Amino acid sequence: MYRGSGTDHPLSNLGWQQMQQSIDAACTGSSNWSQIITSPMTRCLTFAEQLSQQLNIPLEVINELVEAGYGEWEGKTPAQLKQEYGEAYWAFYDDPVNNRPTGAEPLEVLNERVSTTLIELLARYKGQNVLLISHAGVMRAVIGNVLQMPLASQQLINIPYAGMYSVLDERRGTRICLP
Repeated sequence: MYRGSGTDHPLSNLGWQQMQQSIDAACTGSSNWSQIITSPMTRCLTFAEQLSQQLNIPLEVINELVEAGYGEWEGKTPAQLKQEYGEAYWAFYDDPVNNRPTGAEPLEVLNERVSTTLIELLARYKGQNVLLISHAGVMRAVIGNVLQMPLASQQLINIPYAGMYSVLDERRGTRICLP
């Protein structure tokens, strides 16, 4: 199902388990995060609030970390979209940068807001370990910005549910560390 900024569903039980497993694997008994930052969308915020309380780590909600909007495709499954939109679905699938659904957020806009937010966060939390809980589109934009990837290439990055990676801001530059 396409769940963008216009579909604010809670995290499913399976999603909750997947998130907890990712956190457990990253913490291995204790975390070294000094801050948790999250999207305001329910599927991220509710988990982040509980984790913040559980680990006694401050939580910050940042509106710019919401998922990209999918316009009139919000809340629909790929099967529904294939049936209702046919070739438009496949055009989007082949080139999501240039074939956005009607009313969808342009990926250039998503990329710019995530880039601006990432620069601000790296400056504000320099030298600290921060946990960012957000969405696949936002994560693609973060990785793409760090690696200076074109928008079309960013869309080729597969972000699994509850996927986790690190952004390392070091003396020699910012880089991505995959588990």
